[in-house]
Amino acid sequence: MAGEERAKAASTGSSGLVRPPRTRLDQPKDPRRRLLPEYDPEAFGRFSERIARFLGTGRFIVWMTLIIIIWVLWNIFAPKELRFDPYPFIFLTLMLSLQASYAAPLILLAQNRQDDRDRVTHEQDRKQNERSIADTEYLTREIAALRMGLGEVATRDWIRSELQDMVRDMEDRQVLFPAESDEGDR
Repeated sequence: MAGEERAKAASTGSSGLVRPPRTRLDQPKDPRRRLLPEYDPEAFGRFSERIARFLGTGRFIVWMTLIIIIWVLWNIFAPKELRFDPYPFIFLTLMLSLQASYAAPLILLAQNRQDDRDRVTHEQDRKQNERSIADTEYLTREIAALRMGLGEVATRDWIRSELQDMVRDMEDRQVLFPAESDEGDR
């Protein structure tokens, strides 16, 4: 009981006002209530891309045209009690405006997502090109070093030509000095 009174006295301070309890920094905060509903941005983005893909097709134009034609014909030729949008077709105009007001941001969202994907792909391509250029430069330097090293190494063809030259020299000496070669045989 005395511990509780000390805690109360410490939390009130000298002015008598109650301080809010200290939050612990080693624990996550409790989630706050939000006024707006929560949603998954990735799922919403995929949904907007599907709608944008559909809005950009000929099938959408055909369906939209058919719906408008049926709407207009129904509201002109149907019995008066079944018509729901008489001649100035104000409700049709409202529906088309509503459709356009949702379609435009969805299309923009899909384009932004595509731009982000293109930017990432472009960055990856740029990095891959940089790596390829670096590898090519390294291999070029290595080939140049090998060529320089091979210039100092005796190749098989060079050795063969040197041996052939020596054999010819020896044969020439034998033709010029046949007696010396006979004396060496005895």
